[in-house]
Amino acid sequence: MTGPESEGLTLRRAVCPGSFDPITNGHLDIIARASKLYDVVHVAVMINQSKKGLFEIEERIDLIRQVTADFGNVEVESFHGLLVDFCKQRDIPAIVKGLRAVSDFDYELQMAQMNNGLSGVETLFVPTNPTYSFLSSSLVKEVAAWGGDVAHLLPPVVHEVLVERLGQK
Repeated sequence: MTGPESEGLTLRRAVCPGSFDPITNGHLDIIARASKLYDVVHVAVMINQSKKGLFEIEERIDLIRQVTADFGNVEVESFHGLLVDFCKQRDIPAIVKGLRAVSDFDYELQMAQMNNGLSGVETLFVPTNPTYSFLSSSLVKEVAAWGGDVAHLLPPVVHEVLVERLGQK
């Protein structure tokens, strides 16, 4: 092994969790900002068996890998279960979450306190770029399904795949 870990240094790790169905420019902004603060950013594509997404988990992972490749320190994988277990298994002490509005804060604060109480994992809240404060994957899919232009809200490769997918329905 070479690099900081082989020299006895501990890498600073964080996770950006979500369903990413699909990844938006808002998600990408938070991941990019986290990648500047941490040595390794894990993107955890959380699997929710009760929800059927537009994209399969492997498709989401592939898209995220494509749009984060230039960051150089992002690892993408899926996970089913408690986020704190994902963190424990990978020695990740921090969760990075974007907050779009005050309404996000109530729920996210409860989750942060629960996660910290369960495992000691800290949650860092990053205010979303105002350009993306209204943005969600669900809203993007709904607008796109009705023929609205969402190209400016998604990385180009994601927009292309989304349009293609919705055209098939």
